[in-house]
Amino acid sequence: MFDFSIITNWIHEQLISFMPTGLAVFVECVAIGICIMLMYAVLAIIMIFMERKVCAAFQCRLGPMRVGPYGTIQVFADVFKMLIKEIITINHADKFLYNLAPYIVILASIMSFSCLPINKGLEVLDFNVGIFFMLAASSIGIVGILLAGWSSNNKYSLIGAMRSGAQMISYELSIGLSILTIVVLTDTLQLSEIVERQADGWFLFKGHIPAFIAFVIYLIAGNAEVNRGPFDLPEAESELTAGYHTEYSGMHFGLFYVAEFVNLFIIAGIAATIFLGGWMPLHIPGLDGFNQAMDYIPGFVWFFAKAFFIVWLLMWFKWTFPRLRIDQILTLEWKYLVPIGLVNLLLMVIIVVFKLHF
Repeated sequence: MFDFSIITNWIHEQLISFMPTGLAVFVECVAIGICIMLMYAVLAIIMIFMERKVCAAFQCRLGPMRVGPYGTIQVFADVFKMLIKEIITINHADKFLYNLAPYIVILASIMSFSCLPINKGLEVLDFNVGIFFMLAASSIGIVGILLAGWSSNNKYSLIGAMRSGAQMISYELSIGLSILTIVVLTDTLQLSEIVERQADGWFLFKGHIPAFIAFVIYLIAGNAEVNRGPFDLPEAESELTAGYHTEYSGMHFGLFYVAEFVNLFIIAGIAATIFLGGWMPLHIPGLDGFNQAMDYIPGFVWFFAKAFFIVWLLMWFKWTFPRLRIDQILTLEWKYLVPIGLVNLLLMVIIVVFKLHF
């Protein structure tokens, strides 16, 4: 498995050879920030196009086909349209908070996105409390959503924001319990270390039944965390027009729209990292030739393949199940997922203490 730290260390040495160390670090931070923003934008475009095509496939349609071959330029046309649309000012809104809200949402999304370990040596933020930081960073997004609903001075926006707040705060518990189950198994909070522990097998397969249960709970809770169907009640078009971003237009709405899709990729990326080995290839014990062939595939290819598989799975959920009521959403979390997650965590502790895992 190629280690990208060889390249990053070489770049650092080249920079400090002709500039002060502080300036070199500043240049590296700016370059990394630009790379993250570019990857963020590219992933958003890919995800929007994928959503349209997957939706069309499940509904026996073709999806966008007219702009570009197979509709590939449709998303770029939509991005251009969004950039040139007027941002309408709301008369009785709290101007400062109204304009601040979408940037808080996008900031939380970018901070979480920066934590994803794409390849060995290609982690922007990798320290001993990586999972804790990721959970903390992702939870900031709810502040932006609540601000958007309240500052818009619109009853539909406020109702959507309240629904979203209750839903996201509730389902963060199940996400935390699922991740904590794997933390107990690995005894570390560092994302790169969790990936390294899966070199001889992904935790979904070698973590026994608790790992599989945690994976299922994580997928359900992650889907609810990003307000996607069947948990998209905060944006229920039939009753709330658009939910918490009803009053937003132009690029302000575009920021909410982009953050929703990239948050879906972040949820999938965390699942791929924690349960499916991250950048680690698929190894089957006893099949040495197969394992060696899998090692030739770059780690970042493995990571994106696993993440997009989870994305496709979550899109399948959205376009298959009907929308739930708000009481059903909260009942599912507090009466089913949280108790099951707590029992599952206890079961994993017993397995680890008595060394019953593979």
